[in-house]
Amino acid sequence: MDYNVIVIGSGPGGYVAAIRAAQLGSKVAIIERYKTLGGTCLNVGCIPSKALLDSSEHFYNAAHTFKDHGVVLTGLKSDLKQMIKRKAEVVAQTCSGIDYLMKKNKIDVHHGHGSFVNKNTVSILADDNQTKQITADKIIIATGSKPIAPESFNYDKKRIITSTEALEIDKLPKRMVIIGAGVIGLELGSVFARLGTEVEVVEYMPSILAGMDKDCGKELQRSLKKLGMKFHLKHMVKSVESTSKSTTVLVRKRDSEDTFELKADYCLIAIGRRAYTDKLGLENVGIQTDDKGRIEVNNHLETNVAGVYAIGDVIKGAMLAHKAEEEGVLVAESIHGQKPHIDYNLVPGVVYTWPEVSSVGKTEGQLKKDGVPYKSAKFPYKALGRARASMDVDGMVKVLAHKETDELLGVHIVGARAADMIMEAVALMEFRASAEDMARICHPHPTYTEAVKEAALGATGNRSLHI
Repeated sequence: MDYNVIVIGSGPGGYVAAIRAAQLGSKVAIIERYKTLGGTCLNVGCIPSKALLDSSEHFYNAAHTFKDHGVVLTGLKSDLKQMIKRKAEVVAQTCSGIDYLMKKNKIDVHHGHGSFVNKNTVSILADDNQTKQITADKIIIATGSKPIAPESFNYDKKRIITSTEALEIDKLPKRMVIIGAGVIGLELGSVFARLGTEVEVVEYMPSILAGMDKDCGKELQRSLKKLGMKFHLKHMVKSVESTSKSTTVLVRKRDSEDTFELKADYCLIAIGRRAYTDKLGLENVGIQTDDKGRIEVNNHLETNVAGVYAIGDVIKGAMLAHKAEEEGVLVAESIHGQKPHIDYNLVPGVVYTWPEVSSVGKTEGQLKKDGVPYKSAKFPYKALGRARASMDVDGMVKVLAHKETDELLGVHIVGARAADMIMEAVALMEFRASAEDMARICHPHPTYTEAVKEAALGATGNRSLHI
């Protein structure tokens, strides 16, 4: 065999799996079909979107809140081309960091499209149409996902776009229609809304962020409306058409046949992502997939073919970079005889709008559905001295605990720095802490984290001190 381990895909799951396997003594190769490493997350997902989110938030604050802080500006304008340029620089720096990590860990990098010949052999088709084959004892599939774009939406990558193309727009649109009120649609929608684009969101479900706790969706929607974003909930898209300069989206309510048109410069399709296993040659080795094209795996993330594993977006579960990373470590360590474990209930989710949204554990809806006795409490950001000082008063912390044992079951945060704050809940829940434990921890003042303590106090028996 040429290698101990081959990893197909260099996103967060793939490159982390490769690094961990190399650390444990394996000779490792990684295959990436694109010119740069890092996958969707680093190139056209997590990293570039956060760069634009930060840039647009700076502009929005300069235009709307700096004056209240005593900072007076004149002639303020946005430069979207510079924002895109900075974004590209952030991506390049991050991807070059992955190149360094591959060299540091003596991992061979092969560029081209990988596909199975048999369970131990992968064929690599390079851009110049040259083909080579490499072999390994173990193979890890980490090929990620692609945006879902139904044929009826006439996705043309010019006016009818997905997140990939939205990250390259360098002339500010006057109007944009977004199909889907999930994480991607809301994050990118908020970027353009902050800069002055009129944004309308069409969502089939009755609330935004349908997979998260309902209170999170309600709280965030109030904040996004302040940006001028408009929402058409419980609506569905009949068709999308485009010209060289505009798009027309035909929409109707779920319970009505009456339709209306939304016209815009761009239509952004953000209705989810699908497992990317195109031309991977799964049929050559008999690897099984489900009805959504996701690869079937067991508790060790091994496919039905011994020695072949799959991680990240190509298998069931949340499509999150950090979930893929944990799975990459799990597989690498399992291959080397260790016994790692992932508690999927404690994989946090984050939405990088402003205010941010973060969540871990069960939602209130899930607890009701499962018949779990629970108690809950919320604490508003507006009651925090730190939030008033920074003018970030939108948001809340919600704590769910078992009604009888007081064990923490779920924590949901909307507010400034929610993405960082959720780790307190993750750490406590990993050790099966109670709401009382959370409430008894001394939190520094003044901080946003005091809202976590106050919500926990409320969940232990209406003991919140500052409301």
